[in-house]
Amino acid sequence: MTDKNLTCKDCGVTFVFTEGEQAFYQEKGFTNEPQRCPECRKAKKQQNNNNRNFR
Repeated sequence: MTDKNLTCKDCGVTFVFTEGEQAFYQEKGFTNEPQRCPECRKAKKQQNNNNRNFR
């Protein structure tokens, strides 16, 4: 495996999907590459957590 450059579907920034991250995804059985950069993933997770607190 080698590092891959991916483009975030939310902000359009190019980010690196490292060899180590790829190994982690493979170990966990994830078949899709991340579609969001780390910053957008964090923001999306925070948004989801906030929505759960208001139910």
